[in-house]
Amino acid sequence: MTRTALITGGTGYIGQCLARHLSAENWRVHVVVRVSSKEESIWSETNTPVIHRIGDKYSDLNAVVRQTKPNVVFHLASLFLSQHKSCDIAPLIDSNITFGTHLVEAMVENGVRLLVNTGTSWQHYLNQSYNPVCLYAATKQAFEAVIRYYQEAKDLQVITLKLFDTYGPGDRRPKLMQLLLKQMKQKSPLDMSPGEQRIDMVYIDDVVAAFRLAAEYLIAGSVAFSGEYAVSSGQPIKLKDLVAVFEAISGHALKIQWGGRPYREREVMRTWDIGKTLPGWQPQIPLAEGISRLIKFEQEMG
Repeated sequence: MTRTALITGGTGYIGQCLARHLSAENWRVHVVVRVSSKEESIWSETNTPVIHRIGDKYSDLNAVVRQTKPNVVFHLASLFLSQHKSCDIAPLIDSNITFGTHLVEAMVENGVRLLVNTGTSWQHYLNQSYNPVCLYAATKQAFEAVIRYYQEAKDLQVITLKLFDTYGPGDRRPKLMQLLLKQMKQKSPLDMSPGEQRIDMVYIDDVVAAFRLAAEYLIAGSVAFSGEYAVSSGQPIKLKDLVAVFEAISGHALKIQWGGRPYREREVMRTWDIGKTLPGWQPQIPLAEGISRLIKFEQEMG
């Protein structure tokens, strides 16, 4: 039987990769896109999902869920800001709490009960059960509290996957790996922190596999697996050491000025390592192999 997925954040990097994977497995894939967002031409002719544009007031969400009747909703849409200003408060709450609340309300109103939600390891500063690194992480936690109501009162079945740093070929987000790839081609020095903070890098194929497995558990009615899980490599590494691995694999000595800028407020010096792993999921791509794939892709793309 053909399954149907509804993906929010489907034009983001992880959402794109998940949509391609599900399409390749013959899922019917629907993607929710805000009318205010910039939709890029990211799909091949063989796996183009159905795009649903909704207004910023979310009044169209109910109709989208009713029309698509997805087996599973994958909620990846969010606004990420590592540090915020007062003008960012409303957009953070709107994107990370209000949108998701309208989504789950539309789900239960239309008899759709299976949700794979996306959280962040940054909800666990200092390796604590809850301590947000930043306001972004606090809004992710707040949405989980909203979800709890729908779980208890409306029989919503939820698995929340808490992501660490993700990377892979074709990623254009302004994150660490893109910064290092760019630095390979530049001659000017790059100011970075002292580099002692630990980073947990998870390759995109492993991330997609976690989302896919979570969906399978929900569809199978494996209620015991509902809850939150860490999508971690299990091998955190100091930033300095990660750059050294990148240099060794790429054959390029990067011009890094360690200590050229200070650590951010509430810098994550130790990654969250006490979260449960989704049963049956383990990362398959070690860091060195992931970096090799990334560099090869960039070279092939010119």
